[in-house]
Amino acid sequence: MLVGTSHPGNVGAAARAMRAMGLRRLVLAAPRDPQVRAHPEAIARASRAHDVLAAARIVPSLTQALADRTLAIAVSAETREFGPLAQTPEACVQLARDELAADTAHRVSFVFGAERTGLSIEEVGLCRALCSIPGETDYQSLNLAQAVQVIAYCLRAHAAATPATPATAGTPAPGTATAAPTSPHATQAQVEALYVHLERALTSIGFLDPRRPKKLMPRLRRLFARARLETEEVAILRGICTRIERLTRASR
Repeated sequence: MLVGTSHPGNVGAAARAMRAMGLRRLVLAAPRDPQVRAHPEAIARASRAHDVLAAARIVPSLTQALADRTLAIAVSAETREFGPLAQTPEACVQLARDELAADTAHRVSFVFGAERTGLSIEEVGLCRALCSIPGETDYQSLNLAQAVQVIAYCLRAHAAATPATPATAGTPAPGTATAAPTSPHATQAQVEALYVHLERALTSIGFLDPRRPKKLMPRLRRLFARARLETEEVAILRGICTRIERLTRASR
């Protein structure tokens, strides 16, 4: 997933990097040129990956692009004060494959920022994990397509080394203990709706002052990102928020 990409050639080069590693689902969130898929430079840099480029999905914002994702992994050389802890590409690829193996309904995206500015604090905050490609401490600058190539290669290498074995419900391997069934991980849209509801509930009891919010919500985002909320857990937390709001209204 590419966010705010400004140069058509980088979109084409990213499509080529993906196609070479067997990846085909490219999403463009708020590209500077909404017609980038047909731009001559993008087509030229895509080489023979025109199918990936032509099929790329364009959405107006990162929030909308991630709405149905259960795991979004930001790719950035810079850490954020209240963002997730940076992990290596190998660790993030393992995280992504574990997410997909846990439930067929899960959806994962690696998120890359704009060429000059990378991902903003808010954009990293929408992701549950942070991937940092290690390099020289005094020069960690990679071209967008190069960064895509590194992640795409890690995904392919991991898949070749550990072929996926999707779990079949109700058929555990002989002699293995069965875990209690769990709810699927919540989608990004469900988690974002929780944050809005939680902020409103905390404001209603005076715990959060909208005029001086400080760092409360970013800290809560980081906490819940570590927890990897499930759909049912989000429903429980929103039920608590609803109860708080009802009680505060009744006491007025």
